[in-house]
Amino acid sequence: MSAIASAAIRRTGRGAANGSEPQATARRRAPSLRRAGTFAAIGVLSTLAYVALYGLLRPLVAAEVANVVALVATAVGNTAANRRFTFAVRGRDGMARDHAAGLLALGVALAITTTALAGLDVVAPGARQAVEVVILVAANGAATLVRFFVLRAALERRRPRAARAVRPGPVRPHPSIERTAR
Repeated sequence: MSAIASAAIRRTGRGAANGSEPQATARRRAPSLRRAGTFAAIGVLSTLAYVALYGLLRPLVAAEVANVVALVATAVGNTAANRRFTFAVRGRDGMARDHAAGLLALGVALAITTTALAGLDVVAPGARQAVEVVILVAANGAATLVRFFVLRAALERRRPRAARAVRPGPVRPHPSIERTAR
């Protein structure tokens, strides 16, 4: 084995030499992909509930009022579901703080959706309800990214961490032993 290959194996561990490094990387990414998938599924269900509630309220009240009521009503359920299923946090410990993070995300979502409605009113005054819904769903999509990062920052600190397996590295004699052996 060449000196360069030997140094590369020492530097990266055995995974690079035997081809298992991609599998190890995939195992580390799997929980993140599951978390993103769960978050997306909860987001889709929350969006459907939001659209249904907005659709019921809109003929009765102004677009802004329907937006606020629908967002507030779905935000509490969204935070609770993400707390339990996406971030695996159970119990009452820290619940108020977690929901406060959800309220922060709600505030951002309200700012984004209210701005979108105001922009729609400027560009197309008197737009049909279907157009409002399309604009609001797009605005909620942007707010969802913010919600994910806010909730992850608040809830990730509390998740129990799995113990990491320690990979043994190459065994080298202590420098003092190496000198006496020469």
